[in-house]
Amino acid sequence: MMDYLIKTEPSAYSFADLRRDGVTTWDGVSNPAAVKNLRAMTVGARLVVYETGGRTLAVGTASVTAVDASDPKQPVVTIKVGRPIAKPVSLATIKATKIFADSPLVREGRLSVVPLTAAQYKFLTGG
Repeated sequence: MMDYLIKTEPSAYSFADLRRDGVTTWDGVSNPAAVKNLRAMTVGARLVVYETGGRTLAVGTASVTAVDASDPKQPVVTIKVGRPIAKPVSLATIKATKIFADSPLVREGRLSVVPLTAAQYKFLTGG
């Protein structure tokens, strides 16, 4: 099963909002590569929530609880909050870490849904 990183603008929907809500739908993604990644998610997939904007940090975890890919251009994924990351990981740290050298997170900065390897997920979450 693939792990993913999902980016969000805290002024629109932050990890704190997800913690408050517990569950939310992840939709509205328009970049074709990000839509493809969203559509490929499966129930149980582990997620890293990454906040952009004034700060660029991996701040928490979540998991996929449902996937509705019936509309191939607008899949809707339901996610459940996980836990905060004890030591949020900055984009600068990610870029300086060898296991991310070929990651779309580094190569395609505007991509809002990015697949992660198990090693990348472990690095970002501290475990």
